[in-house]
Amino acid sequence: MPEQIKKITLNDLHESLGAKMVPFAGYNMPVRYSSDIAEHLLVREKVGVFDVSHMGEFLIKGPRALDLIQKVTSNDAEKLSIGQAQYSCLPNETGGIVDDLLVYRIDDSSYMLVVNASNIAKDWEWIKSHNTMGAEMEDISDDISLFAVQGPMALPTLEPLTDVNIADIPFYHFKSGTLAGAKDVIISATGYTGAGGFELYVRNKDAGKVWEAIFEAGQKYGIQPIGLGARDTLRLEMGYCLYGNDITASTSPIEAGLGWITKFTKDFINHEALKAQKENGVKKKLVGFTLQDKGIPRAHYPIVNREGEPIGEVTSGSISPSMGIGIGLGYVDTAYAKPGTGIAISIRKKNIKATVEKLPLLKK
Repeated sequence: MPEQIKKITLNDLHESLGAKMVPFAGYNMPVRYSSDIAEHLLVREKVGVFDVSHMGEFLIKGPRALDLIQKVTSNDAEKLSIGQAQYSCLPNETGGIVDDLLVYRIDDSSYMLVVNASNIAKDWEWIKSHNTMGAEMEDISDDISLFAVQGPMALPTLEPLTDVNIADIPFYHFKSGTLAGAKDVIISATGYTGAGGFELYVRNKDAGKVWEAIFEAGQKYGIQPIGLGARDTLRLEMGYCLYGNDITASTSPIEAGLGWITKFTKDFINHEALKAQKENGVKKKLVGFTLQDKGIPRAHYPIVNREGEPIGEVTSGSISPSMGIGIGLGYVDTAYAKPGTGIAISIRKKNIKATVEKLPLLKK
């Protein structure tokens, strides 16, 4: 039997707004409402709202919660203060990545892990299989709606809706409070766009009224709902990794440029092999690039050097709506990973000149 496609809480609302809905990570999701380019630029310039309620949320609680998190994640969660979030990954035992995730420290002994929708079941089983210390685990993915309110006008849109002083929340920190009459909303200064803004974790029963209040408050700033299409080009301009494309079960965090979230001040799954990689170097590295000539780089297109010899492969690529040129991420032989290096992308048997760039690709 084909797998049943799940529906997020506001599925019918998105359909009524004219969203093009597509199956994504096992969910029926809005990919666009108008056009990807218009939605992308709106988030960069004003404010847009993504319904990303397909993401997974796990609570890890109890006196051994931190021990479990330290064992399964690459970053050092001991450094988190209450009200702080951290980007991290779950390394596997063979040098690759089970998933990338956010770790939220809720209080002294409870944490929330936010994982990718396509990996919810896999991540849950992985963490559970390593829970030898008896930490309490609860999967709350089906109870929570998640709205990403992103863009320079996100702050003035949300400020009138809450008694929480959200202007004072530093990047990668969060506060809980009442928003649009909904209690215990986690208001997090995070996002996947590089445009600034907040992510709101809301109980499903409050999702409709919170969504409506956000759109009423943001009307004067030209607020619009935004689909997954624009989310992808926004994150690509920033050089943020997408699981399944730029990071996988066979790419290591060191190769992916995620050494900064891989802390060898503690023991975690496969830390010895990853430490050796960090010390001895790796054969390939994930880089960002821009095209010098017209063309659209796509995943799996070959990357070649200027002599036309194969040196790697594109993992994500598109036309940048902000810059109007082809951009992408891909793995190349380490010798070609330095910013400024001339490379080429093989597009329909033509080698289109490109340059390796320092991330983010979109310069502020």
